[in-house]
This record gives sequence, C-alpha cells and structure tokens, in this order.
Amino acid sequence: MSSDDNLPRILIVDDEVSIQRFLHTTLDTGEFSLHQAENGHAALAAAVAAHPDLILLDLGLPDMDGVEVIKRIREWSQVPIIVLSIRDRESDKVKAIDAGADDYLSKPFGVAELKARIRGALRRSVQLVSEPIYKVDELEVDLSRRIVTVRGEEIQLTPTEYDLLRLLVTHAGKVISHSQILKQIWGVGYVEQPHVLRVNISNLRRKIEVDASRPQYITTEPGVGYRLKALDY
Repeated sequence: MSSDDNLPRILIVDDEVSIQRFLHTTLDTGEFSLHQAENGHAALAAAVAAHPDLILLDLGLPDMDGVEVIKRIREWSQVPIIVLSIRDRESDKVKAIDAGADDYLSKPFGVAELKARIRGALRRSVQLVSEPIYKVDELEVDLSRRIVTVRGEEIQLTPTEYDLLRLLVTHAGKVISHSQILKQIWGVGYVEQPHVLRVNISNLRRKIEVDASRPQYITTEPGVGYRLKALDY
C-alpha cells in the first residue's frame, strides 16, 4: 500500500476479505494510495478523514445499505463513487445511480474494465463542467457557442435535443438514469413518461451517430439510463 500523498486516493468499502485482497492486489501498483473500510459507518468516517479522490463501494454492507452510504456522502461531497456489487438487478442499479453513484459494475468484473472506469472517473473529477468543448472521435460539441459538428459538418438540433446532448456531455462517461434525465430536461412531471426520452434519444442518435442502430457515442445501460462516450472508454 502506497503512502505517497501525491497519488490519487481510493477508498475501498467492502466487508468481504476475498474482495478486499483482490482489489488491493489489482490496484496496488504504485498508481494509487489505497484505503479500506469494512462497513458503512467506517466508510462515512473514512470519506471525511482520508479525503479520497474516488470510492469503490459494495452495496451489501453489514451495518447499512450501500445506497444509504451514497446518499449521506452526497449531502456534502461530489467524490466519484463506483459501485461494485453482486446485485445485478436493474432496480438496484437505478437506485444506486439515482442516489448519486457515478458508475456501477456487477461482480464479477474484469480488471481492465475496472481500471478504465477508475481512470475515467478520476479524469472527470478534475475537469471543469464549464469546459467549452467536448470532442471524441468525430463528434464535437462547443458548449459556449452551442454548435455541434460531426465529421466537420454542423448538425442542426432542436432545443430539446441540444439540452439533452449538453447534459450527457457534462457527465460524459457517467451513467445518467432515465429519471435523472427526465427531471433535468422536462421536469418532475415527466418522470413516469420514459417514452419521451426514448424518442429524443433516438432522434439525437440519428443525427450524430454513423449508424443509429449501433450507437458509438450514446450507449444504453439497459433498464438504467444512458452514457455518453468518454475519451478513454
């Protein structure tokens, strides 16, 4: 375990010894400073004391549900939280994302994918949301000028389509749940009308994707929400 204060600090919250060992073996490569908590109350205390740059959180903790841990941390901190859980039901993923988790990986997961998600979350956490230009592959969104181009050609979006794309851009690489998007773009009265979101996502994909039936930029997290491609995904 590294003690270098200049390294990104990762707080691992899991009560299973085997998972703790696996994560420490996987991540203790000199890239991170690792910290451990075995239950929810210890996690909340460590989130204050260790000032982590990222939290890896299991939902099945012995003293409180991981979703409650997320909610309490979100009352005062925007530290990136990646859920690592054996729970793979859509409802569990939605609850965690709605509570404020940045990402969700179901156990078992691949080491390469875990590290990619960590890199993406850490990179996003140091970026300013107000950065004027988002560019990945052949898609470019200039937020200051409200201009969207694909392969160098300007794309005309409706106001709603632009607001939807802007929301995805400012959370690039992060899963945003259906309910979060509906609340942000259309208001709380539309939370129970997911078809409105599906139609607009479909229209947006037709305008920015090479093949809307096989989207490369806006990907679907089944039953949970959508994710806009980040630079290192």
